[in-house]
Amino acid sequence: MRYDFDEIIERRGTRSEKWDTYPADVLPMWVADGDFKSPEPVTQAIIGAVHRGLFGYTIADGAFERAYAHWAASRYGWEADPDWVLWAPSLGASLATCIRAFSKPGGRVAMLSPIYPPFINLCYLNGRLPEQSALRDRGHGYAIDFADLEARLAHPDTKLLLLCNPHNPTGRVLSRRELERIGELCLRYNVIIFSDEIHADIVFKGKHVCFPTLSPELASITMVGMNASKTFNLADLRSAAIIASNPRLRQSFVSEIARCNVGRCSLGIAGVIAAYTRCADYADQLVPYLEANMRLAVDSFSSATTHISASMPEGTFLLWLNCKKMEMTQAELVNFFLAKAKVALNSGASFGKGGEGFMRLNVACPRATLRDGLRRIAKALAER
Repeated sequence: MRYDFDEIIERRGTRSEKWDTYPADVLPMWVADGDFKSPEPVTQAIIGAVHRGLFGYTIADGAFERAYAHWAASRYGWEADPDWVLWAPSLGASLATCIRAFSKPGGRVAMLSPIYPPFINLCYLNGRLPEQSALRDRGHGYAIDFADLEARLAHPDTKLLLLCNPHNPTGRVLSRRELERIGELCLRYNVIIFSDEIHADIVFKGKHVCFPTLSPELASITMVGMNASKTFNLADLRSAAIIASNPRLRQSFVSEIARCNVGRCSLGIAGVIAAYTRCADYADQLVPYLEANMRLAVDSFSSATTHISASMPEGTFLLWLNCKKMEMTQAELVNFFLAKAKVALNSGASFGKGGEGFMRLNVACPRATLRDGLRRIAKALAER
């Protein structure tokens, strides 16, 4: 079926974190939450579960695990065994679980920064130190500083690497060779990899490579985090998955998350199964729509102002805006977009090293909404 991503849906007053955090005159383009209606098979699957009128405890019958394995095989060529799939309430919870399971209190956890803020925050909250290896800004994209990364992985207290690919916030889709070099270092220094691949479906340039497909040796030290939330706008369903071929890693994860005594959500599982088994056409139509949105935004900043610049990302629906030429403090930048442009963006400072002077903009919205946001920013810049 054909999906209408231009449809504007009123989200204010729905307890939406994205839309109900700021005043009504502010256009929210911040949190990584799409403004598109989820595919009809997902809605119908959830409605069917609701109509039964019973919401007791849910068991694992294998359908959820088979759905994730099916998607991994059909979209990325990764023949993951359903037995490798573990349920998790979210990738954020999975991050925290892996930090506790694969590092020690006071230990170090490596990552490439700027990075999705929970990578940093969850390390601190769980008594670990985030080892941020800063990506090199080349002006037209970011590159890994492998010498710096190796120094951080070589530290005897570093036992875990948190990888984000496609990368949030820069939009890099790491190449096979880059991933292999990361893997070689992790094997050399005996470091476990948690690979957050939540944006894997949204790639505009190149092809997403699932980390475990690189080699059996690298698969043995890797746990992959997946979630239908970004592609199908299902964040509220709280049904992510961790996939690992190594039974020792799976057992360590299961033992750690068991300490939280969390249970499965039947509505979330119904939605994920429908998305991953019946909605490939939705993903196929969504990606080119997002790419066109992204090109519109990049072109807007390249032509409308010399104060803000942005490079076309290789993936994700998140655009990393370089605002350094505005010569403002980070607090002034945030205030400029909120108070002057009336647009809510994410502050680059929250993404750690390399984030100062940047803002993050979410283009996962109808094109009319995006145009409105870009006009607001252009107008505020012209009046500055």
